[in-house]
Amino acid sequence: MLLYKVRRLLASLFIRASGTTVLIATVLYVLGCYFLLSYAGETEIVAPENFVYWLVVTASTVGYGDFSPSTPLGKLAVSIWVIPLGLSLFAMIITRVGFGISEFVQRGKKGLRNMKHENHTVIIGWNGARTLRLIELLLSKTNGDASDIVLCVEADIENPMPHRIDFVRVESFSHAEGIQRASLDKAARIIIDNPLDDVTLTTALFCDKLSPNSHKTAYFQDENVGELLRAHCPNIECIPSVAVELLAKSSLDPGSARLHRQLLDSTYGMTQYSVVYQGAEPLLVGALFDHFKHDLAATLIGVRRAGEQKIAINPALNENVAAGDTVYYIAAERLPEKRCFDVKVADREGLGECLTN
Repeated sequence: MLLYKVRRLLASLFIRASGTTVLIATVLYVLGCYFLLSYAGETEIVAPENFVYWLVVTASTVGYGDFSPSTPLGKLAVSIWVIPLGLSLFAMIITRVGFGISEFVQRGKKGLRNMKHENHTVIIGWNGARTLRLIELLLSKTNGDASDIVLCVEADIENPMPHRIDFVRVESFSHAEGIQRASLDKAARIIIDNPLDDVTLTTALFCDKLSPNSHKTAYFQDENVGELLRAHCPNIECIPSVAVELLAKSSLDPGSARLHRQLLDSTYGMTQYSVVYQGAEPLLVGALFDHFKHDLAATLIGVRRAGEQKIAINPALNENVAAGDTVYYIAAERLPEKRCFDVKVADREGLGECLTN
């Protein structure tokens, strides 16, 4: 009965012991070993180059045998102090390290850790297979984007793609302290996709306040809700459901749905990308079109002027692309910005003369 109580007391002290307590106990143990063995005359063991090595080997029960106490008092000190206390401390430290690693991993799986990312992508919302597909598309190599991805959800789930994305679980998307664990204010891109449009609307407004400089995209099943958000936050790109439009288009032009899916799918076939022109001199659309097709094996399909929402699909060849305009193109993979606008001067002038004549 007494032994059982002692075991319970030691187990309780072990569980409740803080890191500081363990550190103090370790220091006292090491000092006690040193002074006891010095007093016993174990000069070889307490030598600076041998003591720490011998103590670790002895306390961990490895016991190589290359150093051992030779005096009766030294043997007694090792028997009643070094080995019994060393075993206890060694087991305590190893166990606490194991608990710490396990807790760190579990907190990551459950989304309880604070993220320390910058210029990353945050996905807010959980839609099961659709969200997993979205992540796969973002992780696709052809996208040319190596930024980290943080999935932020309200659902009671664990990280669905450990070792590939980071994960944050919050009580509410409008709770600043919780959602900031995803480093929202330092994100480069925020994607908001919730099953309920009203949650998407309030989350988008909240994100626009916390992260005004990031590019935000929100998906809405009801286009009217998206128009309401766009009226208050024109910088947020609202994506409506196009299922009905694709249904009508495919009935008139068979294969249209497959074409649109392939253009959007970065893991298969020719896909669509965009790039912003930052040059000082305007470029002719015709020169760009020829450069994309002949030099880059790509096709220019549209241009969006700086500050405008509407995209000019199939623009005229004699139009110009100015600084800040966005060019949309089809290619096998995302192209570097420098290559996209590396148009030769001779090609610009020659095409300009042809268009003028």
